[in-house]
Amino acid sequence: MSGLVRTEPLPGEAPLLVPGDPYSVVVLLQGYAEPEGVGDAVRADGSVTLVLPRAWGPASSHREPQPYEAKTALEEAARGPILVDTAGPWAREALLGALAGQGVAPGDVTLVVGTHGHSDHIGNLGLFPGAALLVSHDFCLPGGRYLPHGLGEERPLRLGPGLEVWATPGHGGQRDVSVLVAGTALGTVMVVGDVFERDGDEGSWQALSEDPVAQKHSRKRVLGTADVIVPGHGAPFRVIREASAPETEPARSRDGEEPTVHG
Repeated sequence: MSGLVRTEPLPGEAPLLVPGDPYSVVVLLQGYAEPEGVGDAVRADGSVTLVLPRAWGPASSHREPQPYEAKTALEEAARGPILVDTAGPWAREALLGALAGQGVAPGDVTLVVGTHGHSDHIGNLGLFPGAALLVSHDFCLPGGRYLPHGLGEERPLRLGPGLEVWATPGHGGQRDVSVLVAGTALGTVMVVGDVFERDGDEGSWQALSEDPVAQKHSRKRVLGTADVIVPGHGAPFRVIREASAPETEPARSRDGEEPTVHG
């Protein structure tokens, strides 16, 4: 039996809450990319996602002294609200309003993860000077203290129980990252930046990729793990794995290859 993968849209509009324990996921702003005018002009902005620890409340936002070791610093930063991408600077007021709708002030955010360095994904970092920042593979504490951490494709960063940062290179080069949140009501959610632009992007993502070979590998890893994907420029979608009967003509996977067994 081979593992066939298909996807389907996740109903609902932003803000979209996926409850979980110990972390819930809230898609605050849904990214988009739309042709505009003549030629190749596109109006676009990236998705913004909030990861909330179950035990967090505004009264618990006391900051501990900054540690000097990356593993401890990341785990400390993940005790409060975590923002994955910040959209572009033109979305500043929408982002502030979406955070307020969840009872989160900019000063409450303890960690911001930028999946890659494009302006539509990290355009509002200046709203969070008190947060630790993990932008691509660069990790720094407030004030600009940078710490090495050893993130690699075979070595994710563990932030907490079921909460990891993965190296998912391709779209923006070799240093893109994604955030994995296990244990939600919908299973494992992965917030992937532009590893997936949107559901159904199979014929278009290659033209936007700095390293299509690496990104193809990253996409297969994500599809083999995630139950829900939050893409960079579209609505969240489910990943559904089905068994196919033997003796049939091999189906094609999402990226045009023979289907992969997902154990």
